[in-house]
Amino acid sequence: MGLHCIGFLGDTNQQAADDFFPGYAHTFTEIGKERGWPPTTRTQFDALRGPTGALIVGDPETVRKKILYINEALGGISRITFQMGVSTLPHAKMMHAIELLGERVSPMVREELSVSVP
Repeated sequence: MGLHCIGFLGDTNQQAADDFFPGYAHTFTEIGKERGWPPTTRTQFDALRGPTGALIVGDPETVRKKILYINEALGGISRITFQMGVSTLPHAKMMHAIELLGERVSPMVREELSVSVP
């Protein structure tokens, strides 16, 4: 099973959330105008990035734990992709998030699940 999730990484949980939230809120508030939802709030965002929430936003360790939680809850996943583009961020921040995902999170998750990369 593969998943496509909204996610973003930073050096700390607070930094990741603070960087990602403004663009995320803008995007989902605009969508909400068309669909009759209220504006997105930071309280909603923070709840969604909690341990069992739908967003995977945080530092590498938090993201690792969330991926492993999702894997266990769903009985195993074969892949997960991150949608980071719902928040408009500077290129350097996006590249750093990708770097953290590829160099820190991915190896830890693969090791924990004993998955080899061809």
